[in-house]
Amino acid sequence: MSDYSHGGGGCFRCCCNFILTLGLTALFLWLSLRVTKPSCSIENFYLPPLNTTDNSTTTRNNHTLYFDLRLKNEMKDKGVGYGAINLTFFYGGAPNNNNNSLPIANYSVPSFYQGHGKKARRKELVQTYGVPWEAAYRAVSTGSTVTFRVRLVTRVRYKILFWYTKRHTLKVGANLDVNNYGEKVNKKGIRLKSGSPEHFHRLAPLGLSIVLYFLVLLL
Repeated sequence: MSDYSHGGGGCFRCCCNFILTLGLTALFLWLSLRVTKPSCSIENFYLPPLNTTDNSTTTRNNHTLYFDLRLKNEMKDKGVGYGAINLTFFYGGAPNNNNNSLPIANYSVPSFYQGHGKKARRKELVQTYGVPWEAAYRAVSTGSTVTFRVRLVTRVRYKILFWYTKRHTLKVGANLDVNNYGEKVNKKGIRLKSGSPEHFHRLAPLGLSIVLYFLVLLL
């Protein structure tokens, strides 16, 4: 009787250790496969024709747009492979105007790889087209602001250990209110956000699914 009880206790401990090992394995896989989309923000944004403090002909006729794009991989253990990053800029007119149907400039950042926890900046000048400069200038001259918008679209994949995930679409954007200095009103960087539900954590349950699959096979 004593031997039988002792054997039963040993079997119970083995089962507990087995379940604990499975749980730790599931946790490790979940942490390994969990991904977070990159942080994208516009740090600076400048339109010379809207700078009312400089009335020179050169400035008035300089229809370029300057932007400073910041990309940050916030993951400490995974890399990010960006496809071509396509930026589209829109003119929206008065603040809170949701009519973003007037594209004014396009720019494409070539594909590149970003390491663990790394940051990247892209500071560029882009030629604009179709901007109603006179109306925009009148608005900022009276102390108002005008709204522009930027939309970023790319495909990213994540490097986990020695392999890459499939590509995921990243589509984010933000409004940029511009003052009479031709600069965005907010001095801090403006983060580009998604208007659709997040889809970048689908890999997270995969580790648990793998463990459960093997558990079913063993039992």
